[in-house]
Amino acid sequence: MMQDLSRFRLPPNFRGRSAVTVQLWWLVQATLFRASPQFMYGFRNWLLRRFGARIGKNVLVRPTATITYPWKVSIGDHAWIGDHAVLYSLGEIDIGQHAVVSQACYLCGGDHDYAQVDFPIRGRKITIGDEAWLAADVFVAPGITIGKGAVVGARSSVFRDMPAGMVCMGSPARPVKPRLAEEPHEDFVVRHQLRSRTHRHR
Repeated sequence: MMQDLSRFRLPPNFRGRSAVTVQLWWLVQATLFRASPQFMYGFRNWLLRRFGARIGKNVLVRPTATITYPWKVSIGDHAWIGDHAVLYSLGEIDIGQHAVVSQACYLCGGDHDYAQVDFPIRGRKITIGDEAWLAADVFVAPGITIGKGAVVGARSSVFRDMPAGMVCMGSPARPVKPRLAEEPHEDFVVRHQLRSRTHRHR
């Protein structure tokens, strides 16, 4: 047998809070949080803080965003979380200052070990660097770090760490050009190809 779910067991304290607290948060999220008018960012931030989230100044979280375990989430000053974004915080999710997680992004902070028959669950930290931007519908896999100032294009899937200051896109996502290049991308590529050839011939 490849997978026997009758043997699956949730690790002790995996959720980080009691079952009662978890259910209470999900109830609050489905009612007060979700029903709050869009402009009531301060109210939603207050609710998140009441449930253990570390929320910075002037953070904007849309009412349709979903946060599984807020006590495992940290969001820096002036960051934005868009409509229908999911922070699946089985592991910690750390979002930096001035970072943007756009609408319908999915940050998957956990997975299962498929090589074991009992299919154990694992929390794995996701880090979104300061000033990074995840465009619409980006998937971020467990354990990934997005570097400071990186841009991830819409509908990309990120399965490995992305470097700081780069525009990244695709499925799987790859860095394609600097975010703030001082020259057109074509010139940037040609210059670096010439430099590589020069080094090879030395």
